[in-house]
Amino acid sequence: MDPYWSEWVHLLARFVHVVTAIAWIGASFYFVWLDNALAEPPQWKKDKGVKGDLWAIHGGGFYEVAKYRLAPEVLPTHLHWFKWEAYSTWLSGMFLLGWVYYLGASSYMVDPAKAELLPWQAVALGVATLVIGWLVYEGLCRTSLVNHGLAFGLVCLSLIAVVAYGLSLYLGDRAVYIHIGALMGTCMAANVFTTIMPSQRALVAAVEQGQAPDPQLGINARRRSIHNNYATLPVLFIMLSNHYPMTYGHAWGWLMLVALIVIGAWARHYFNLKNQGQNKPWVLVSAFIAFVLLAVVAKPERPQLENVQQGVAVTDAQALAIVQQRCSSCHAAAPTDDMFTMAPLGYVLETLDQMRASVDRIEARSILSHDMPFMNKTGMTDEERALLAQWIASVRAGG
Repeated sequence: MDPYWSEWVHLLARFVHVVTAIAWIGASFYFVWLDNALAEPPQWKKDKGVKGDLWAIHGGGFYEVAKYRLAPEVLPTHLHWFKWEAYSTWLSGMFLLGWVYYLGASSYMVDPAKAELLPWQAVALGVATLVIGWLVYEGLCRTSLVNHGLAFGLVCLSLIAVVAYGLSLYLGDRAVYIHIGALMGTCMAANVFTTIMPSQRALVAAVEQGQAPDPQLGINARRRSIHNNYATLPVLFIMLSNHYPMTYGHAWGWLMLVALIVIGAWARHYFNLKNQGQNKPWVLVSAFIAFVLLAVVAKPERPQLENVQQGVAVTDAQALAIVQQRCSSCHAAAPTDDMFTMAPLGYVLETLDQMRASVDRIEARSILSHDMPFMNKTGMTDEERALLAQWIASVRAGG
């Protein structure tokens, strides 16, 4: 497809994915909050089978919400099911994964510096990660380990670390992050499809048949909902991570991903505790401190090579020649690269003035991380990165 029209398809798919994700994650936040915020109801409600209730005010009106211990005696005429938020998010996410990463595998997934994979091999590795990863997770959920929340979480985190490290040996950095996010999203959507919805259907069927519902059904559904809730912030980060190469582009990018997953889940834990009436601000503060420490520890050193004499000025002509050779095929008014019809993010780097206006961006993407040139398609060398670093230093010094 013409790259111009391909980008419009990409825009529409990403917009749908973000909107549906907002609906799904918002519902997850709301229902976990609601479940934790329910108060003990008065006796007359208990006599009707109500387990907890909540009064709220919003939009100029009062709301009364009640949760039954098992189910009401008679089902209401209209019963809303929360499922398409999850399914639409997963379907749109899988479409995006296929459209951007699998159809563009040679550019987005294959990194010759790591492994000489053919595009179909990289795609097969990605798909296998999703399928096998979900099967392993589902298998763990069917063991007694699932009854021990902390231990279950640590085992899952360890497996994610192993998968992230393994993928980092073969796939491009962005593809590693997006596949961990896709794996987590697949498990979350599958929780709705394989456990939450079947449990709710069985609950409704029991009430319709005048039978006592099996309480284990509600327990299983709630447990999977909690799994999804703790995964929300890490998955949101991964959705945004492609904008921040200091994470996925780091030499230890897979380990940074694991650390950020832990920080995100820990921050979510604060809100879950608060919803239960346990206000422990040190949890949120410690998550923020861990985030800052990660940023400090992960800060890379500027490249310094023996064959690049430090302190010797790099001329404007040298810097311009490097950028024109390595960057301008994409970052031009009329790109010659086969992937882009317009300069990515509007950054045009064809003149010295344009380069000087973008020194922060050049440093972040090409010096402090090696995210650019994209997948290093044009073969920028470490020596050229070091020369650009010296030129940027001289520009900032007023040279």
